[in-house]
Amino acid sequence: VKNNLRESSGRSDKVNLEVIRPMPPEKVEIFKYMEDWASDNILTLLKPVEKCWQPQDFLPDPASNGFLEQVKELRARTMEIPDDILIILAASMVTEEALPTYQSRFNATDVLCDETGIDSTPWAIWTRSWSAKENRHGYLLNKYLYLSRRVDTRQIEKTIQYLIGSGMDLGTGTNPYLGLIYTSFQERATFVSHSNTARLVKKHGDIKLAQICGTIAADEKRHESAYTKIVEKLFELDPNETIMAFADVMRRKISMPGHLMYDGYDQNLFVNVSTVSSRIGAYSALDYIDVMEHFVDKWKVEKLTGLTSDGKKAQDFVCGSKNEKAGGEK
Repeated sequence: VKNNLRESSGRSDKVNLEVIRPMPPEKVEIFKYMEDWASDNILTLLKPVEKCWQPQDFLPDPASNGFLEQVKELRARTMEIPDDILIILAASMVTEEALPTYQSRFNATDVLCDETGIDSTPWAIWTRSWSAKENRHGYLLNKYLYLSRRVDTRQIEKTIQYLIGSGMDLGTGTNPYLGLIYTSFQERATFVSHSNTARLVKKHGDIKLAQICGTIAADEKRHESAYTKIVEKLFELDPNETIMAFADVMRRKISMPGHLMYDGYDQNLFVNVSTVSSRIGAYSALDYIDVMEHFVDKWKVEKLTGLTSDGKKAQDFVCGSKNEKAGGEK
């Protein structure tokens, strides 16, 4: 039975089973205290639905008499795109399509959860709206690649099902400090990846697909801004717990959302995709380092004062890791 379950989910046995301790009541109160601030500073970053782009804005119009001609033009544009770039586009799309997992992780997080599904807290409102905006990304990439005829659509659909079924092992448990720091990092990493992919696609002549990747990257940048602001506020209100959480996330290393990706054949699919990504310049270890250093500077970690001994050790670890990596690049 165990083998059958593993085969059906594609899940690796190498998952982090450590349980992160729940937050004490005084930490929960910090997030309660932040709710008015979040309403004024985070929810205001949300665009009304009527002012948001929709996938159809970038796709051939099926209601148009010129639909078939538009599809032919799309296919002609994608013909010159190398397979390696298509691999990264497909992997990005699969990762974006696993949105139900990301929503469920937020709803399993202390304080940030949406207990009823229609909670009116700013955290619940943000999470639902963030998910609704993110939902467009995978849908758009999926439809564009489908129309291109350059990818094996059924195999991609299987990979999406495997990934959602496998879940996601981030090592953040139900702790919102860890979850928010992880998500800040992930939104910036995704912004970098989509931006680089846009540049690569543009070089091969598909301006429309480059525009799509750039538009998705801009969304990720706005989301990064929101999560970065929340963590910035946590550093202001609770620097000790926040720096220890930052150090904890760094020690664990950042697992990408698609790290359990599986297609029914390749148990090392994510590693192999990452190798391609690094080789063509979509996202590499150097980008990972740049993202980490960005947040050390953005959150002014080196200037934190008034920390406990544990907090100071965490600060030294974070800043030491940054300096060590910066020195290694010289």
